[in-house]
Amino acid sequence: MGKAKRVALEYFAAWTGKDMDRAMEFVADDIVCDAPAGRIEGAAAYRAFLEPFAGTLTAATMIAAFGDDETALVMYDTASPRVASAPGAECVTVVDGRITYSRFLFDRLPFAR
Repeated sequence: MGKAKRVALEYFAAWTGKDMDRAMEFVADDIVCDAPAGRIEGAAAYRAFLEPFAGTLTAATMIAAFGDDETALVMYDTASPRVASAPGAECVTVVDGRITYSRFLFDRLPFAR
């Protein structure tokens, strides 16, 4: 298994398990994330973006994961009291065991309903 894929899977397990301290161990201080709401820069801003959502999860299911030593793509489905199914995907770049860039995609329609 590639290093980036391993990091992406451990990171996914941590944040979906509501262990944000562990999840942030895989995030670089200067992370850049492009998400549907816009660009997020820095670990503190990234945590502020992800933690409220992660805290509401009632389930998370991995659909697929692919990667090599530098890049990984994970696709998953999440559930919360507000939304029964919210599919998402992240394509991450990993340098020295930490995520430096994330292209974060998710279906906003279930949240708008």
